[in-house]
Amino acid sequence: MVRFLGNIEAKMDAKGRLFIPAQFRRQLQSASEERLIMRKDVFQDCLVLYPERVWEDELNELKTKLNKWNPAHQNIFRQFVSDVEILIPDSNGRILIPKRYLQLVDITTDVRFIGIDTKIEIWSKEKTDNLFLTAEAFSSALEKIMKSNNE
Repeated sequence: MVRFLGNIEAKMDAKGRLFIPAQFRRQLQSASEERLIMRKDVFQDCLVLYPERVWEDELNELKTKLNKWNPAHQNIFRQFVSDVEILIPDSNGRILIPKRYLQLVDITTDVRFIGIDTKIEIWSKEKTDNLFLTAEAFSSALEKIMKSNNE
């Protein structure tokens, strides 16, 4: 199973290409993942890269919760799967992000890759300045969550 951890700054070139950070590339190579599925995050203003097997798991989980005979569920599924791009890193480990995706999340040149367990988020660097909680707020929230799960 692939596990992406960490947060790495990068720069996009003039053609919209980004180098996938070396530590993430190594993870993908060791898991024999050649294709990535990219979509805009459902809740956040960032792009999400899924290794193909992780994407398949996400789709299967979604399908188990949807009724294919329900028109509203059909629309949700259609939107979820139609808003994706299949990316194959080149031999140098770069991916080309289509301009429409860059515009969706206001990415210009400076980006931040954030490893989120089985997927990778790509943020405009400027948007990550206020993304994280303060150390005090984070420790307090984490303590509250961990206590509630143990009681």
